[in-house]
Amino acid sequence: MTDSATAPVPKTAEDLFRFLDNLGIAHTTKSHAPVFTVAESESLRDEIPGGHTKNLFVKDKKDQFFVLTVEENAVVDLKTVHKLIGASSRVSFGSPEKMLEYLGVIPGSVTVFGAINDSGHKVTFVLDEDLMAHDIINGHPLSNDATTSIGRDDLVRFLEATGHQPLVLKVTG
Repeated sequence: MTDSATAPVPKTAEDLFRFLDNLGIAHTTKSHAPVFTVAESESLRDEIPGGHTKNLFVKDKKDQFFVLTVEENAVVDLKTVHKLIGASSRVSFGSPEKMLEYLGVIPGSVTVFGAINDSGHKVTFVLDEDLMAHDIINGHPLSNDATTSIGRDDLVRFLEATGHQPLVLKVTG
């Protein structure tokens, strides 16, 4: 159990933007009412172009954690995806506690940008091939009350700069 006095404080959206700026990565962010589901966020499509994401925080029986970042309406077969991503067993959803510990976010705010908080490299980030067909990728900047747009190649560069080598795989049906 991690002692809360020594647990790192999760980075904020401002920390994320500063990190992107320091890497020379262009990004734009639009604030909006908090959204917890893809259905709630669909009203923003006309205002924010590009590929919109759905992120699944999952783990296998050996406590290997993954964030699957897919196009918002894509379907992921949780019974078979483990074979594609290198998990040791079928995957199940990770706990809110581990989500906060590793990604610095709460349920409803899972995002590929959570990599900035995974300093221990406990999470493997998987980007779906279909999503990566978009020039611009959109994700929550560590909270679900805004959407940050970033170039596809810059998203990979961001992940690499956080010490994560993303897997770009076809994980959707």
